[in-house]
Amino acid sequence: MSTGLLIVGHGSRTPQANLEFEQLVEAYGGRHPELEVAHGYVELAEPPLPTALTALGERCSRVVVLPLFLFAAGHVKNDLPIALEQARRILPNTEFVAASALGVHAELVALARERARTALPPGADATKTAVLIVGRGSSDPDANGDFCKVARLLAEGSSYSSVVTAFIGVTGPRVEAALESVARSRPERILVLPYFLFAGRLTEKLAELAAEFRRGHPWIKIDLAPPLGADARLFTAIDERIEQALGGSRPLPCDTCQYRVPIAQVTENVGGLKALLWSLRHGFTHTQAKPHEHAHVALKKHVLVCGNADCADRGSVALLSSLRRLVKRAGRSRDIRVTRTHCMGRCGEGPTVVVYPDGIWYRGMTPGDAAALLHDHLLGDRLLERRVDSIMQ
Repeated sequence: MSTGLLIVGHGSRTPQANLEFEQLVEAYGGRHPELEVAHGYVELAEPPLPTALTALGERCSRVVVLPLFLFAAGHVKNDLPIALEQARRILPNTEFVAASALGVHAELVALARERARTALPPGADATKTAVLIVGRGSSDPDANGDFCKVARLLAEGSSYSSVVTAFIGVTGPRVEAALESVARSRPERILVLPYFLFAGRLTEKLAELAAEFRRGHPWIKIDLAPPLGADARLFTAIDERIEQALGGSRPLPCDTCQYRVPIAQVTENVGGLKALLWSLRHGFTHTQAKPHEHAHVALKKHVLVCGNADCADRGSVALLSSLRRLVKRAGRSRDIRVTRTHCMGRCGEGPTVVVYPDGIWYRGMTPGDAAALLHDHLLGDRLLERRVDSIMQ
């Protein structure tokens, strides 16, 4: 029996990304001369998946189809089964075997850890470095959950100050918001680790976001690691998925997939009319018990403005009044509180303003900075860089 292997890529508008994929396919074929190895794309590049399937199926009596995707989402759960069904109708005498996506694999976690390690400059302190691991993002919650599991496995046993997840598209948290959040913990360095197979438009976008962050936060170093790329550990993961497919131990995840079959119990107990009735009942009884607005909404920001003599002489009272007025005008008086304090120990550098829970100290503030403080920091979660005095650890 002649066996062919079709490695399926997503396809990119960037020729370099497609070239990297095709070079990987060629390298893998060189390691397995017993297989006829070919490639195809789901979209954006040639040859398309259905054409590649049929062409290889005409030459081989058995074809193993490996989706070279980090996680199983719509393309793996939808597009691949449809293409396989069409190929089986066209070539009934050819056996088509589907392997699963790469998924959560120890070798890929080790590869990501290695990419992070080598991206740190010599002498960089890992304990003062936060890692922002970035995924592509999917509308499939299972794929996003697997990515978060990879991030957790990467964090286990590492000495980084933190490992935080973000997505570059489709879902959140997005990279921009995650970078701002990580910056508040005041790391010495942020390492952005793209959990992608290849370079392309997404890595270019990440480089742009890193450069933009660097301009706004010059006191924090930021580095960008390369994507996973071709590596012996990736080939090991591919070997395992192919062996599992041929052994029938890891088929495509379609048995309980929401796209393939209805799951009666889930449909009955989650969502729909029952959930709506429970929601209405809860809202009705809660209103009966407390028929007014909650009196104490949890604060999101607490702004302390020094009102002691030195700061008052420099305009802190006018700053306080202006800030309170702007917060009220923005309709945020219930969750943003502005409080006048006594001396905060920054005499000669005021007016001093502190924002909690972020732990950001500003100095040299003026009444004219009130609008920028509200817009940038209190509402936009972006630091007012030109006035930053310190960030609490």
